[in-house]
Amino acid sequence: MAVRLQRARTDRDAVLGAVPLSGQWPVLDPFLFCVHHRDRYPRGEPWYGPSEAGLAGREIGMDLSGRQGWSMYHGERVPGFPRHPHRGFETVTIVREGFVDHSDSLGAAARFGAGDMQWMTAGAGIVHAEMFPLLEQQGENPTELFQIWLNLPPEDKLAPPHFAMRWSEASPVSVPAPGVELIRHADPDRRGALPCDRPPPRSWGARDEARVAIWSLRLAPEASWSLSGNLAGLTRILYVFGGARVFVDGCPFDVDRRGGCAVQLQSDRSVVVRNGGVLAEALLLQGRPIGASVIQHGPFVMSTREELLEAFAEYEGSGFGGWPWPEDGPVHGGTARRFARFPDGKEDRPPTRR
Repeated sequence: MAVRLQRARTDRDAVLGAVPLSGQWPVLDPFLFCVHHRDRYPRGEPWYGPSEAGLAGREIGMDLSGRQGWSMYHGERVPGFPRHPHRGFETVTIVREGFVDHSDSLGAAARFGAGDMQWMTAGAGIVHAEMFPLLEQQGENPTELFQIWLNLPPEDKLAPPHFAMRWSEASPVSVPAPGVELIRHADPDRRGALPCDRPPPRSWGARDEARVAIWSLRLAPEASWSLSGNLAGLTRILYVFGGARVFVDGCPFDVDRRGGCAVQLQSDRSVVVRNGGVLAEALLLQGRPIGASVIQHGPFVMSTREELLEAFAEYEGSGFGGWPWPEDGPVHGGTARRFARFPDGKEDRPPTRR
């Protein structure tokens, strides 16, 4: 992903290269995909979607238009992604604003938002829906989220499907420096990257040696933050998606003019990030590369072509367990109550803040 920097590099620099952000963000092993959805949805109707007038002129079922500041994606009445399969990797979804309603072929369900993170291991195969219900019927329904795909090593491609929730109340904002706010959604400095009640048992992110980190960062004008260079050989990318001008290891990036930038960093070099303008925001992804071959077609990510063909055949034959829901894109009611209901019937809710 390296391109020419705005200064000459030296061997001592922490920055390896950078590219502008647009659409799907660039990633490196062990990550497969990263996207930032930001939609200013209008008020919701009783069916939790926009009005019929708001749908006029859109390619329903495949609306990525961004018209009027929002898209329906693959939803027909409610925005989002109705039932679709995955195999061979993990999805990490962090909802900054609005809500996501999860339903899957195991019978599990969840509603999460307000900074919550869902970590789902597709493994041997799962079908799920991710809908964005418009619960507010008197005003707008802004929705913002990240979805990140993390690969699984070959020996875990057929792990049992699993999902875990990390509520925002368990991911408090820390202030490592004046004017800096940091949220450690997944943190390698703890016991495994995922301090969840039900951590995925076979996840690359749960291995200490993988050093997977997913952090959100906000810097006030002129604030600085230092990222330590702790280990060599890790993928480390800083996605700066909000602000005006940000300096990374002294290298200036005009964020507002370029629509953001992805900056690849050396993982064994410390780096200082300084905000030279208005409030800046960034996402950090880090992890040890798996180093295995990747054969991908749509929602299936395997290690060989034979495994990929087998995935399609099994999905055609079994549907990865079928679909226990009466519709392709279920919505879990009209209240803003967040919850997770697991395949064993047990339910989890956000803890009460002290």
